[in-house]
Order: sequence, then structure tokens, then C-alpha cells
Amino acid sequence: MTERPLHVWRGLPVTLRDLPLGLLLAGATLVPALQAQGTQLGGLPDRPLDAGAIVPVLLQCLPLAVRRRWPAACLAVVSLGFALDQVLGYHTFAGTALVVALVSAGGHVERHRRATAAATAVAYVALTVALHRLGGSEPVSGYLTFFLLLALAWGAGAWLRRTRAAEAEQRRAVAERTRVAERTRLARELHDVVTHHVTAMVVQTEAARYRVVDPDALDRTLTAVADTGRRAVADLRNLLEVLDPGHGPDFLAPAVGDVLELVERTRQAGQPVEYVEEGVPSPTPSGAELAAYRVVQEALTNALKHARGSATTVHVRHDHEEIRVHVSTQGSRTAPMAQGGGRGLAGLRERVGALGGELRAEPRPDGFDVRARIPLGGRS
Repeated sequence: MTERPLHVWRGLPVTLRDLPLGLLLAGATLVPALQAQGTQLGGLPDRPLDAGAIVPVLLQCLPLAVRRRWPAACLAVVSLGFALDQVLGYHTFAGTALVVALVSAGGHVERHRRATAAATAVAYVALTVALHRLGGSEPVSGYLTFFLLLALAWGAGAWLRRTRAAEAEQRRAVAERTRVAERTRLARELHDVVTHHVTAMVVQTEAARYRVVDPDALDRTLTAVADTGRRAVADLRNLLEVLDPGHGPDFLAPAVGDVLELVERTRQAGQPVEYVEEGVPSPTPSGAELAAYRVVQEALTNALKHARGSATTVHVRHDHEEIRVHVSTQGSRTAPMAQGGGRGLAGLRERVGALGGELRAEPRPDGFDVRARIPLGGRS
């Protein structure tokens, strides 16, 4: 119930939201108990409220309605009203508006800030000279003390301005880092999905050339190409669901339990793959399981590209605290990180490292190994 009035209030123009403060100060001026609490500068004799007091009171209070929209103009008019209030000897409670106007000017003046502050200081000096010539008894120390109070009000506004600017810059920086991280994550997912499926389809299509004389083998190969294409479209559709603002927790990312299906598709592409799994996968989806799946996917993709037809072994071990992945490929000592625009295994290192794990990709005398250790701490 309280949120609706606040929402309506925040939807009003800023001048309407600032006007009540000015009206409140103007009304307070008429309160008998506050008539002796006004600002008195210069030491001129007090003058009782009369019809003439309306002008300085309104000049000081009503401009507060535009204190955020036109802060410099507000300060100029309020200063004029304050000067009249002091020169005429009314010394009303409305003089408090000068402090409000200074805080607002210090916080909201965008252009010519130094000129505005200097003009206000000059106007104050002119007011002190006028009050002295009218017979004011205020000592110089009194004028200096009041000037310091006015400078403090301006400084408070300037501090609020810097604080708001720093908070806005921090929000922009956080938003930018979030956007960059999300773009990087999506680019990595697209790379993992597209590269694997397209590589498999290319290998299967090239293999089909040599099976023209065997209609059954050709049919199996083309069926595998079509299945891989459909799987690629399905994976892309699932990934693009993330970009839909209405997507919810039903989005299904691949997990380590899907590795067997990944191995079968790689076998259909013509790569001999042996799959060994130890332990039981966690029933709760986690970022570690997705990372393990991507490690196997990237390693098999690189095996297809760099060691086509060579024996490959995928070993996945599930412990209570971590997942270990070891993909060994015979016949290739080429580091696949040099290709793919810096993504591939380099991107997987970042993914695994963010989960507190480590990934190593290194050649050996008769092939290439990819090893990953991924803690199960980061549940998603």
C-alpha cells in the first residue's frame, strides 16, 4: 500500500516535489514561536511583520520549487529575498531558505560553478557593506562566521554532487563489467556448440565421398550428418533461450551426464573414442558439470580437427568434491589453442579457473592430453 503513493510521488515533476519545502518555510514564518528565530545579519533593529514582509518571504521560499531544475536562478532570487529581508529588518524564519538554496546550487549547478560561487560571494560582500552603511552593529567576525556557514552549505552540496557522481560511475562500471562478462560467456558457449557440431558435420561430409560405392554406409553417414545438424540447431535454440527476458529455470544446459551422447556423436563422425566413467554424477546440476562437459566437447572437437581417425580416450571420474576429466588423443602433438581466435581451450581455462579448478593441455611423444580438475563447490 505504501509503494503506490511513493511511486506516484516519484512520478511527479521535480518542481512539484520541491515546492512543498518552500511552502513549509513560508508557513513557518507566520508561526509566532518561530518569528523570533529568524536569521539576523548586520544587527539592524527588528521590524515587526507587516504586509511588506510578503515580498522578501515569497522571494526566499517560492524559488525553492526550482532548486534542482534551475539551481543558479533559484540561488540568485533567494539571495535577493534574503538581502531585502535583512536590509528591511524583518529577519524572518524564511532566511533558512538561503542555506537550502546554497546546498542545492552546490549539488546541482552543472555549468559555471566557480562563477556562480564567486558571484554569490561578491553579492554577500555587497550586502555586508549595505548593512554597515545602514547602521548595522555586526562586527567583522560575525560577518566572517556567517560567510563560513554559507561556504559550508555550498561545500555540503558539492560533496553530495561528487558522491552521486561516484555512485553513478560505479553503477556504470558494474553494468559494463556485467555486459562484458555476459557477452564473453555467450561467445564461449556459441564457440563450444558451433565448433563441435560443424567440425563433426565437415568430417562426416568428407567421409561420405568415399562411401558412394556403399549405399548403406553412405546412408548412415548422411543420417549422421543430419542428426548432427539437428542437434546443433537444438543446442543453439537452447542457448538463445538465455537471451529471452522471459526464460526461466527451465533452461537446460548440457551436463557431464550427457558426455556419453557426445562420445556417440563423435564416433559417428568417424573418430574412434573409448569412454570410461568412474563414480556417479551428482543429481544436482552445477557449473562444474557444465564445465566438464565443455572440456570433453572441446577436446573431442580438436581431436576431429587435428587427429582425425586417431584413437581417443575420454576418462571422467566423479568424486565427492570434484570432477576429473582426462582426454587423450593419439597421433597429434599440435596445441589446438593456437586456432579459433583465442577461444577453445583458452576460454575453458578461464571457465575452469573461475570455479577454482585447473586445466592443462599439453603434448606428449605420441599424442596430446587434456586434463581438468573441477571442484564441485559452485552449484548453479
